[in-house]
Amino acid sequence: MKSLWILLIFTSVMVNASTLSKAYYAGGCFWGVEYHLEKLKGVKKVQSGYMGGHVKNPTYEQVVRHNTGHLEAVEVIYDSSLISYETLTKAFFEIHDPTQQDGQGPDIGEQYLSAIFVSDEKERRIVRSLIKELNANGYKVATKLLPLSAFYPAETYHQDYYAKKAKQPYCHAYVKRFR
Repeated sequence: MKSLWILLIFTSVMVNASTLSKAYYAGGCFWGVEYHLEKLKGVKKVQSGYMGGHVKNPTYEQVVRHNTGHLEAVEVIYDSSLISYETLTKAFFEIHDPTQQDGQGPDIGEQYLSAIFVSDEKERRIVRSLIKELNANGYKVATKLLPLSAFYPAETYHQDYYAKKAKQPYCHAYVKRFR
């Protein structure tokens, strides 16, 4: 009986692991993007970090000096049987201002630009379709579509920042942009 339980637990973990996927977004300060995306059903974990630049294992201090090319980004681990990449990406477009060209809200600078890092042609088509829809709805989307690159987790003190501080994001808020 014990081996049957172990087999059932192992099988459950294997099935669940096979539906886990990753997505990568940059939408200004990573604290707010992390805060909103981790609340979505089907999202298992959101980790703040750096992506898109040329420096390996950058620190926050290096990124804010504007000489690494990295954006503040998040890695989203989600269960694709519960939430689709398209739904997740729509949420990303609705929790930040995808039209702002120089950052997000009061956070200005190249590390705060809006971008989506895609891993394959299917993700690229989904993002392009959503951008086309937003443009048709009157939004001039500035979000960059970039190829997947190395993701470097941010320092521990940046992870779950708003949860630790019991505060709300100051430059990210939900705005319905899709019909």
